[in-house]
Amino acid sequence: MICASLQPLQALPVHTPSRPFAYLCLALSMSLVGSYVALSKPLAAAFPVFLLAWLRFGIGALAMAGWLRRPADEPPMTRQTRSLLFVQSLLGNFLFTICMIYGVSLTSATSAGVIMASIPACVAVMSWLFLRERVAARTWVAVACAVAGIALFALSKPELPAQTASALGAENTSNLAWLGYLLLVVASVCEGAYSVIGKKLTGALGPRRITSLINLWGFALATPLGLWFALRFDFGAVAPGMWLLLLFYALAACMWTVWLWMTGLKAVPAAQGGVFTVLLPISAALVGVAVLGERFTGMQLAAFGIALASVVLATLPSRLAWRVGRKGS
Repeated sequence: MICASLQPLQALPVHTPSRPFAYLCLALSMSLVGSYVALSKPLAAAFPVFLLAWLRFGIGALAMAGWLRRPADEPPMTRQTRSLLFVQSLLGNFLFTICMIYGVSLTSATSAGVIMASIPACVAVMSWLFLRERVAARTWVAVACAVAGIALFALSKPELPAQTASALGAENTSNLAWLGYLLLVVASVCEGAYSVIGKKLTGALGPRRITSLINLWGFALATPLGLWFALRFDFGAVAPGMWLLLLFYALAACMWTVWLWMTGLKAVPAAQGGVFTVLLPISAALVGVAVLGERFTGMQLAAFGIALASVVLATLPSRLAWRVGRKGS
């Protein structure tokens, strides 16, 4: 379905941002994603997951109501563009949110970061398969560094047993933890598809329109189960601070991160942009340590250093990398 839809779209006259600004947008986007991945753990303890997703999309829809209007210089959407918007929202918004929240609730914020280290590789492979991008050799090396760095982190996560046991409080902790890992893997694949489809859509729609439209689809998908849980939920039992956390989560997840990511992808090939997703697990782990009390070790610090080196490798200017990047974009 994705392959059939990723054909050339009707071009949109857009202003392409500079590479440094695009890199900044991509880095900020994934750092914010990592922060709300970690903070979704206490939210998942306060709200049923489908209700949390529905509230997130609803807050985002209200915040972005003004972004839905089609700009004068934007051509009408084709059927293919509408299909891509739906698929991107289904995978990158709805399924990613559900799998990520359930996965984090069954494991820990740092283990979520470990598994989501596979996202750069997912994006690179999908952009090569579906977008036919010519991925530069340096980008492949950067992807390998990103995966290797977080894989090293996976070997040194002493908080996992305690965090998992405390999160689950059940006899089948081990089995449920593996279910959490599986859900996080699915979330990583969904995020990879989201990035590749987003790159395609930036040629037909502006970042604001993409952000608001995929959020609206996410709200529609989450509404049936969201309403069912809302009618049975005691909203008065939720602490005031949790509502503020929900507001930040909704605006970051639905609005800020998506707009930043789509803006960055205007000027950067999907495979190269995918390397920035390594900031997601790094940010998630740092928030897990700073806010949620998860432990951090020297080996984890070294692993993150390798992972961050992948971003430097992917973005350092060089004539050869620039030429290859231009051919692949």
